[in-house]
Amino acid sequence: MIRMARKRATSLEVAKEAGVSRTTVSLVLNDTPRSGIPEGTRRKVLQAAARLKYYPDVSARRLASGQTYTIALVIHQSPERAAADLFLPEVLRGLNGAVVEQGYHILFRPVDPENVEDGYAYLIYEGHVDAIILSGPQLKEVEAVELYEQNLPIAITGRLPGYTIPYVDADNYQGAQLATNHLISLGHVRIAFITNAPLTYVASRERYRGYQDSLLAAGLYYDPDLVQEGCFTSRSGYEAMNALLTLADQPTAVFIASDVVAIGAMQAIRQHGLTIPNDIAIVGFDDVSIAQYMEPVLTTIRLPANQIGKKVGELSLQLINNGISEIEGYLLPTELIIRSSCGANR
Repeated sequence: MIRMARKRATSLEVAKEAGVSRTTVSLVLNDTPRSGIPEGTRRKVLQAAARLKYYPDVSARRLASGQTYTIALVIHQSPERAAADLFLPEVLRGLNGAVVEQGYHILFRPVDPENVEDGYAYLIYEGHVDAIILSGPQLKEVEAVELYEQNLPIAITGRLPGYTIPYVDADNYQGAQLATNHLISLGHVRIAFITNAPLTYVASRERYRGYQDSLLAAGLYYDPDLVQEGCFTSRSGYEAMNALLTLADQPTAVFIASDVVAIGAMQAIRQHGLTIPNDIAIVGFDDVSIAQYMEPVLTTIRLPANQIGKKVGELSLQLINNGISEIEGYLLPTELIIRSSCGANR
């Protein structure tokens, strides 16, 4: 008779049993100093672990005392949305180039922001990685702040207002102003805006702020009816553009803060029997590789994706080796790439 080995309990199962987060389980079971976990919570976690016969991985504990030569790239998107992110591969290419030469590997970890049990701090607490790079922070970024305050290696592609967490970011505010000012220079007055993501994301909010400030500086009226929220995908751009096209006074131009979102928006315009740029001019954001093959080819804001990846990789290695970085962060400029979709090349 063959006996099947009992499936080993996981820290996530302990977290569910105790009614706490996976990060809390890691802090308790690894006896992390200055974790601030209340004694009652600590006791619940230990009791849940005992009931489930859970014990931390011996290899993880061993790695926690040394180095794993692995850096986690955490992105605040579901796996499905992360797979559709056309900007990410170029960032990964730059990051990989910076760390592979030093003998490090990349662990890619999508974290679904809609799943409250999903997290990433445990990757360091349980010794799976030597550092974490968080891509696309949200305004309330509890785990990143927690890691930073414990002097653990955490860097961000983006910025987190109010904290000096080491970062590499493109100037989203400047890029949004370039896009909006270009449409204004072409004579447009009624300019709509579709975000790249919900406004809980810092980059999305910065692009929104740049759009608003450019309108105000030009003496144009800011109309909230002309603002729609995209959410990473082409489908969200399609739905946002359809909403704009129901307005009695339609926009003559749209700044779309993501090329991927712009793909769907452009399809919606065509389905309404309108043409780009004759009826509606379009400017995107990111300059992903497909932008130059769209019909019409997309005017957009180029972000230095490869350079972002390279710089944040170098920053992470500084944090691992020295505990601190030489500078707080890098803010990289953006560039307006003029093609056909805005009407300037007609």
